[in-house]
Amino acid sequence: MADQYPEFPGVEPYGTVRSPADERAHRRRMCALGYRIFAANRWGQLGDGHISARDPELTDHFWLLDWGVAFAAATVDRLVLVGPGGEVMDADGNRTGAVNVAGYNIHAPLLAARPDVVSACHTHTQFGTPWSANVRPFRALSQESTAFVFDQALFDDEEVEVLSTDGGKRIAAALGDAKLCILRNHGPLTVGRSVEEAVGWFAMAERVAEVHVKAPDGRAISEEAAAVAASTMAQDLTGWRVFQWLCRSVVPDPSVVDG
Repeated sequence: MADQYPEFPGVEPYGTVRSPADERAHRRRMCALGYRIFAANRWGQLGDGHISARDPELTDHFWLLDWGVAFAAATVDRLVLVGPGGEVMDADGNRTGAVNVAGYNIHAPLLAARPDVVSACHTHTQFGTPWSANVRPFRALSQESTAFVFDQALFDDEEVEVLSTDGGKRIAAALGDAKLCILRNHGPLTVGRSVEEAVGWFAMAERVAEVHVKAPDGRAISEEAAAVAASTMAQDLTGWRVFQWLCRSVVPDPSVVDG
């Protein structure tokens, strides 16, 4: 029988263990690629959205794209390190520019509350945002939706601007230990134990939201059938694999993020 999960050519296998320095470089590179994937899907064109990558040694710090840099122009050296107090530094530890304020207000408390999480993703999308206005969770309307139906949360709160870390703390509380939170009137937020997983889950969540927007009265499969599909679709590996396919489809030359 063929291997169900063959390795991707030129990509380190899923679950590779790296030195702290190599892990930092890997997370930063995957984060920059994540922004490129978002840009290819026309997400973040209004300056909305953010992808974080927790630093492997300074675990209360995380990497975000520098303020004012278009997602389509994301590179490793245009990521900045954000400290727990909101201070922004470049890769050499020098104070530098700024970051999306809502990005800090969401990611800092969320990563603090979830030590298992390496990355979080959020932006305003064509289908995720309108679906969030219904303030309803996903149902098992498609194969991809089974990745979330047993692992999702709702943030039923009217703070869409997220003006302080208090808002981020409430989002973290609503998320709990799930990998997807639907933020009311705002859009989806996903987390992962790697940057690749978080980005992959976000792209899948947007596809699921599209099904829900286009077939709001669709007939869901049974909970039993959804559980069978979820046994493979909900695995962390699935989010990672989606990221690999996205890179091949929309960022065919990943070296563009190397600066």
